[in-house]
Amino acid sequence: MSELVLDEWKIALKNKKAELEACQKEHAVSSCLKCEKLLNCEIRDAYIKAVYDSMSKGKGGGFEF
Repeated sequence: MSELVLDEWKIALKNKKAELEACQKEHAVSSCLKCEKLLNCEIRDAYIKAVYDSMSKGKGGGFEF
């Protein structure tokens, strides 16, 4: 069962990454940092959330940098 959960987080992350890359391609940028919507982008925010969720496997908590 735990392997299935891991796959769920990996799949969600892969999907959000594909959405982000499609958006970058649509806006002709190689990085979100070059996009004027950087600070107000729902696609980027969803991708970042998917990254954190995949790291914590959905258990929440903060990440210290």
